[in-house]
Amino acid sequence: MRKTIIGLCATAALAASAAASAAPVVLTFEGIADGQPVGNFYAGIGVTFSPETLALVDADAGGGGNFANEPSPSTIIFWLDGDDAILNYAAGFDTGFSFYYTSATEATVNIFDDVNGQGNLLGSIRLRPQHTDNCTGDPNGTFCNWTPVGVAFAGIARSIDFGGTARFTGYDNITFFSDVPGEVPEPASLALMGLGLAGLGFARRRRG
Repeated sequence: MRKTIIGLCATAALAASAAASAAPVVLTFEGIADGQPVGNFYAGIGVTFSPETLALVDADAGGGGNFANEPSPSTIIFWLDGDDAILNYAAGFDTGFSFYYTSATEATVNIFDDVNGQGNLLGSIRLRPQHTDNCTGDPNGTFCNWTPVGVAFAGIARSIDFGGTARFTGYDNITFFSDVPGEVPEPASLALMGLGLAGLGFARRRRG
């Protein structure tokens, strides 16, 4: 059985000086209830998320998520309102990071040297729509393609702006200190046709 990344080793890695590379640390979002804000769930290791960032659990696991083949079953992040989800890591991290995504629309991820998506832009990557491409395995869920992506940059990053379209873009297994997606650890703790019911999840629970 693969060991979880989140724990004392992860805490030590994230608390280490950002000027020196640390061992990769992966956020899998397992343990957050369906539809609940991610918020301060990872505050113990210095990571927080903007209020719009929500957890979404696969429908196969009893949640409201219309996705399949997620890299670490069964929870991802997405949002119902706005255009993005922002991750803050005030202590900073270097080298690069990686993640998996699924999206029915184009999306852009930006890395900044200040919190809340502010300061100097250190790196950026554009993501193409791919949510139904070449899906195999779990047949249940429209958003069935999860693509690993890595981003390298110079400097010390303190926030990541995960862009996309509300209800039609999701992210999982965000890894710090490595721009090469590796083995997926065990959890620790949108075609534009038919936008609506074809969305990633929570179509009927969108906030007003």
